[in-house]
Amino acid sequence: MIVIKSKRVMILLKDSEIIKTYRIALGKSPDGRKTQTGDQKTPEGNYIITSRNQHSKYYKAINISYPNKSDIQNARRLGVSPGNSIAIHGLPKELEDIDKFHRRLDWTDGCIAVTNHEIDEIWQLVSDGTPIEIKP
Repeated sequence: MIVIKSKRVMILLKDSEIIKTYRIALGKSPDGRKTQTGDQKTPEGNYIITSRNQHSKYYKAINISYPNKSDIQNARRLGVSPGNSIAIHGLPKELEDIDKFHRRLDWTDGCIAVTNHEIDEIWQLVSDGTPIEIKP
């Protein structure tokens, strides 16, 4: 998987071939790397899909291994907590009806958001342990 933050896209790959591309929403303050809890930035770097949460406050959530070693070291240097709980997720219950309109604005606390239909597809197509590269 590859996320290109500047283009607001997430690309699913299989054997180096693109199998699906999604338009995404990011953290409310999307420019730059996530460095600490509460900065509302989406991380940048190499991570893996770690687990799934079917009972998230969002429709469904697929958890990402943020923070990685580099994120932890950077936060330690800055004297802050790197944060955690970064995921690819659907919409919260109160926004389910807006569907694709959620992409008009970055609204998460640092996660990658897609529609509920899209998270259902991603849930089926991507297994735990899948690498995800998040680019600026």
